[in-house]
Amino acid sequence: MPKKYALAPCNGMSPNGLVSRVATGDCKKENENVISICMGSTSADIEGTNDEMLKKFPIISICGCQGNCVTKILENRGIDIYKTINVEEILKDEKVSAKDPFRLDNESEQCVEIIKKELNKIVTE
Repeated sequence: MPKKYALAPCNGMSPNGLVSRVATGDCKKENENVISICMGSTSADIEGTNDEMLKKFPIISICGCQGNCVTKILENRGIDIYKTINVEEILKDEKVSAKDPFRLDNESEQCVEIIKKELNKIVTE
């Protein structure tokens, strides 16, 4: 049985935040050893109700921009992060970019595929 991973996508209102969430959803659909974390719930959980679950699996933080909010939120809760990927950083040398925080066009879908490929490398190693 492969190791199970938890993906923590950016919930920011940026084009790369959307790319992060869609790539996470696609990766989860394609890999039965992947779960996803709701960062809104994690941020709002001031009682620490979810902390035990957050420590159960290696977490891959998927940040949309250089703000690295996902990583900061998890670290501020005392949660260890297995790996962080930054969508903005990965896409900076690509010939495609996402432009709309609410809809995916063809170019945004290409961004999703690039990020999903990065995620799949990690969850299948």
